Amino acid sequence: MAKTNPLQFIQQVRGEVAKVVWPTRREVVLTTIMVFIMAALTATFFSLVDLVIRTGLAAVLGVM
Repeated sequence: MAKTNPLQFIQQVRGEVAKVVWPTRREVVLTTIMVFIMAALTATFFSLVDLVIRTGLAAVLGVM
């Protein structure tokens, strides 16, 4: 395996970082909002599924 000295490594890293297309502030905000919305929807869905399973199981076992 070829070895790279620290100066070459830093130059290569800077070159690769320069190629990165960073998201705009608007894109970051919209993506963050979408993540929170999806997390809330997922939590709601699984809460409802849990409630249905719990109620159905209680009805089957006659625990209520």
